[in-house]
Amino acid sequence: MNFYQVFLPIATLLYLLLVFVLRSVILWKQTGVNPFVFGNTERAHDYIGRVYKVMVFGTWISIGFYSFLPTLYSILVPIDYLEVEWLKVSGISLLAISFLWTSIAQYQMSKSWRIGIDYEEKTDLVSSGLFKYSRNPIFLGVLISYLGTFLIIPNILSFSIFLVTFVTIQTQVRLEEEYLENVQGQEYINYKKKVNRWL
Repeated sequence: MNFYQVFLPIATLLYLLLVFVLRSVILWKQTGVNPFVFGNTERAHDYIGRVYKVMVFGTWISIGFYSFLPTLYSILVPIDYLEVEWLKVSGISLLAISFLWTSIAQYQMSKSWRIGIDYEEKTDLVSSGLFKYSRNPIFLGVLISYLGTFLIIPNILSFSIFLVTFVTIQTQVRLEEEYLENVQGQEYINYKKKVNRWL
């Protein structure tokens, strides 16, 4: 196995465990609230939650073939002209930036952080720290992580996952903004005028 075949599954697993699982457990212990609020209804919001699960599963398939089944990796149709060292190094850098950026944003969001929209609860509006520069720093960090993964293992599946994740997050962000306008009112409208959606 080469360095990238070892690094990518370990980095991805740590990213998921530390950024999502551990953070969810900490928040649950602090507040008694389950931060994972996607349901099983037919609403657009809950459908997006199911799409996220498929994207995570697809990412693990891509990584699994690359790292543990290299003889079958060609099934995923590697994009050969992107298989260059500087892009792979860029991918590692993006994963590291994403991990740090997302972790800081989650910490700054504190007890207001949720995976999805909790329509039954009003949380505090966070507008300090990274949220002074981006209305959606956590989603931005997630997008950066998928781009980093694609640069390390450029294939049709990882590219498709990045594209679908990009479109899905764009939709999720708009649903959240609509919800926040309804719940936070003028405070959020003023915040939107001052801070861009991404950067």
